[in-house]
This record gives sequence, C-alpha cells and structure tokens, in this order.
Amino acid sequence: MKNQAQVKGIQGYAGSVQKFITATLAVDFFDLYRDFAELIPKIPGQILDIGAGIGRDSWEFSKMGHSVLAAEPTAVYRAVGKKMFPSQNIQWVDSSLPELKLPGKDKHFDFLVASAIFHHLDKAEQHEAIVRICSLLNAGGIFILSLRNGPPGVGTHVFPTNSSEIIKSAASCGLKVLLHKSNQPSLLKHKESVVWSRLAFQK
Repeated sequence: MKNQAQVKGIQGYAGSVQKFITATLAVDFFDLYRDFAELIPKIPGQILDIGAGIGRDSWEFSKMGHSVLAAEPTAVYRAVGKKMFPSQNIQWVDSSLPELKLPGKDKHFDFLVASAIFHHLDKAEQHEAIVRICSLLNAGGIFILSLRNGPPGVGTHVFPTNSSEIIKSAASCGLKVLLHKSNQPSLLKHKESVVWSRLAFQK
C-alpha cells in the first residue's frame, strides 16, 4: 500500500484541515446528494465511501443503518473524522484510487460513493479507478460519482475530468448509466468558476 508521500492526489490537503472542514460542513448532506437521493439504498447494506475526507457523508450513511467503509489516505482527516463523526458502523481504512486496496479479499459493496476525487487522477488513472470500482460492486450495486472541473481548490494535484470518457470506461466493464447531469454549479459560495458533473451507474 502506498504511504501518504506517494499519494499525489492528496497534495495540499494535510495543510488545509480547517479550510476543508469548513467547506465540508458548509454544504448540507441532503443538498449534496439531492440528485442521488432515490438511488441511496433504503435497506441497510454495505457502502464504500472513497475519499471520505472527515467522514461527514459516511456518518450520514451510517445513521441510515448502513455499514460504511470510509477510505481516506490523509491521516489527519481520518483522525478528525473519528473524533467528529464517531460511529460503530464506520470502519476507516488508509487507501486511495486507483489501486484502492481494502481489507477483506472478497469484500463487495451495494453502494459506492466517489465525491470530488477523480480530478486528482490523470486520464489513465481515472480509467483504472473505474475498473477497480466495478470489481468491488455487488451485482445490481450502484456507484455514484461527482466530477469537478475548475481551478484547484485545496488539492493541488489536479486534472480535467470528462463525463463521456468516464461513461466509456464504465461501459467497458459492464456498468450502465442511471444518471448523468453536466455543468452543475458549485454548492459553495464564490466558486462560480467550478462546475460539476454528477453520474450514477449500476452493475
């Protein structure tokens, strides 16, 4: 497993903890997931939150009765998350895309979340990440993805994202599109130059 220094995508995050916390809490969970609300499983199941940050979203999923594996490579964020959002239904792991090594050889999930992390992967890594995610989904499982485009924020290792390319990668491993919304405005104030695409897939 890569150590923190080898995970290029988290460059800039460890030194911006309070800024990240403020930005996370500035956006209500239900506003953030409005487009995906009908896709979140109603029956308690297994959820993987990739790039979980401080764990606010993992915590909300856990309150719904789900068991959540929160994958976050930045150690200080994991530490903050365990204190701010404690839950027996959340298991934290130090891991990141595209490899995303997880405990449990045969672990699969009903619902996977990757919010605001693909712009830290280059084009080849984005494809690798989709293939890896597909391998972790149960049959019928759902993967939701928020793609960011715009000037760098907290993270400084940034690449463009392209919905069409992501959809092609998803189709290549058997994922079908359930939702595709492009050019969505940021939910944060003073982020007019940042636009989002929201996608959902099913295996």
